[in-house]
Order: sequence, then structure tokens, then C-alpha cells
Amino acid sequence: MSVLFAILLFSLLIFVHELGHFLAAKLSGVQVNEFSMFMGPAIAKWQRGETLYSIRCLPIGGYCAMEGENGDSDNPRSFGAAAWWKRLIILVAGAAMNFLVGVLIVAIVLFCQPYYVTPEIVTVEPWSMLGGETGLQAGDLIVEFDGKPVRIYEDFTLATMLLPDGNHDITVLRGGEKVLLESVPMVRQLVEYEDGSQSMLYGISFGTVDTTAQSVPGRIWPTAINYVRSVLLSLRMLFNGQAGVKDMGGPVKIVQMMSEVAEASGSVNYALLNLLDFGAMIAINLAVMNLLPFPALDGGRVLGLVLTTAVEGITRKKIDPKYEGYIHAAGMIILLAFMGFIMLKDIWGLF
Repeated sequence: MSVLFAILLFSLLIFVHELGHFLAAKLSGVQVNEFSMFMGPAIAKWQRGETLYSIRCLPIGGYCAMEGENGDSDNPRSFGAAAWWKRLIILVAGAAMNFLVGVLIVAIVLFCQPYYVTPEIVTVEPWSMLGGETGLQAGDLIVEFDGKPVRIYEDFTLATMLLPDGNHDITVLRGGEKVLLESVPMVRQLVEYEDGSQSMLYGISFGTVDTTAQSVPGRIWPTAINYVRSVLLSLRMLFNGQAGVKDMGGPVKIVQMMSEVAEASGSVNYALLNLLDFGAMIAINLAVMNLLPFPALDGGRVLGLVLTTAVEGITRKKIDPKYEGYIHAAGMIILLAFMGFIMLKDIWGLF
């Protein structure tokens, strides 16, 4: 089930990404020579007007081939001949479509969940370091953590997920008024259960509320932004050394994680719901990652467009687009090599 879901998910994300580029190009008057689903030799293809549509045999990637995409065309409807702001919209449209699909899946998941967890404290265990006269109390609604807003329960869990023990400022709504709790000791303590298992816990529990049609709309955007923040947190961990290549994963790792999510769900309905939620996270993750300013990614091409437009505006001289093309070609080689390495790592466990 998880393997099939992963194939369908990646196919959908590839399709909507390229569809974003395609629609933006068409609306901008840029000629699209081919719109392809997947890569490799064509399984099926058909011509409609100026555009060749194709389905290819290797289920990796896809492309929207625009006329003069590398600036090598005199066609007035080529990509390079379009106004810079139109090219910017075309480049960003793919990631925007992935993000919109992620938000749509989030909405579906939230509507289907029978209840959701709130950032309201229900109980504070007597042994918890977070309680006491100057700490959290039952009935407190957490609204800020270290000055950052907490709109949904997941904002709090994301903020504390990798948090080392220490003191932090928490703002709560208590009796209808905001109360700032300074230097709350966020310390996990070892708890042993009757079956002998152990966990490190803060000693607080949160409330739940039944899902209603009125409660869902206000939670869609905060949930999507929470996924964006999780991606940015992962990137920050890579750059500051908290995580390394061994912690990264590709499609194989994603399928494995989906299998684990499905197996831990307890029922087919909850498995499907959890897989959809996982899919929303992947869609938003891809949207953010694709906009990183690295050559060959849409973000790298956006950066190149902004820089060349600025330089050409100052110098009044046209920059040969082939130089930027060389940079993106090198970036593509690096990306493909890195993706291949990550896939081998996931399959054969290189670490």
C-alpha cells in the first residue's frame, strides 16, 4: 500500500510541478515545445498545436520544454524573449503548484480527522519541572514559545522536538489574559511504565477538540506553515552540523517511512489518513527545497534571472545566457550524483 501510494504521490507531484510551469508559460505567451510526464523513451505521445505531449517510461521527473529556454532562439515567443517578470512567474509556478497541492491535502486530512490536539494544558504532573507557582498550570493555552507564535499544537511540538534541557519563555492565555512565564525549566524526566518501557517526558498533557467544519479553515494555513518551518529547521540542522548525510533520505527512505507510518496506524482508514498527511508534508517539502538558490533548481534559476537582469540593467549590455546554462548544467550533474548516492545509501546502508 505504501509503495503504491509513494508512486502515485511522486507522479502527482511531478505532474503538478511541470503543469505549473506549463500553465504559466502558456498564459505568458511563451511557446512550449513539449510537455512530458517522466523521462526516457516515449511510451505515448501526441501533438496538439505547437506542443508535443508525451508519457515516458522512466518514472523519475518530467519536463516542460520551452522554446529558447537556454536563450538560444530568435523566436519572439521564446522563454528568453519574455519580460523578466514573466520568466520569474514561470520559474516559480512549479513550486507554487506543489505547495498548493500540499495545502489542499492538508485541508482534506484536517476535515477527515475526528479530533485534533490543542495547545491547551490539561494536566501538569506533580513531578513535572514545568509546573509550580511560576510555571504552567492546567487550563493554560500556550500562545508563544520563546517569542514565536504557537497557533496549533504542532507549533509547540516542533519548537521542542530537538530542544536540549534548559530554561525558556512561554506566553500563555490564563483567565483570558496573556501571562509571560519567564525561564520555565523545559526538562524531560525518565518515566517507567508498568510493562517496563521507559520514556523521557515533560509531564504535561494537552486537550483535544472534536473536528467541525468551522474549526478546520483556521487550521489549514498554520499547519502548512508548520511544515515549511520543519523543512527550514532540517536545513539549519544540516548547516550547523546537528544532522549529516547519514540522516538524509531519498525515495527509498520515504517509502520505508511511509510503510512504518501505515503499520503504526492501526486501521486502513487511519493508515490512509496518515499517509495523506505524510504526502502533504512531502509536497510542501519539495516546494521549499525546489526554491533553494542552487544551480539547476528553480530557485537557482530565479537567482540567476534576478542577477542577470540587475547586471544588464546597470551595464546596458546583454549577458550571453550560455554562461548561466553552463552553471545550471554543472548543478544538475551534482544533483543527480548526490541523488544517486543517497539512493545507494538507502538501499545498501552505506552508513
